[in-house]
Amino acid sequence: MDIEKIALAIEADAGMPLDDLRQGLVEMKNGIGRVNTPEQILLRTVRAKIRLSQQRFAEVIKTPVSTLRDWEQGCFKPSGAVLCLLQLIDKHPELISELETV
Repeated sequence: MDIEKIALAIEADAGMPLDDLRQGLVEMKNGIGRVNTPEQILLRTVRAKIRLSQQRFAEVIKTPVSTLRDWEQGCFKPSGAVLCLLQLIDKHPELISELETV
């Protein structure tokens, strides 16, 4: 992986120098840095879409907030049932009002 060549190409596309780009590419090459799983992305997307805090969302889905944080940080993966619920809420955000009254 030619980091300088890649950095130059990215900066050419951006039309400007990008601070810390080379350092980021080195970290990527060495496997360092943050990796987001599809589950994390789905969870964050859904929570942003319905505009609930971690605390409130955890209450609505009857899950400890510490567990929700662990899922969002990628420490643990949500169960299949939770993933199914997230997919439903993602496609039908209005369902959250039904869950809030349960």
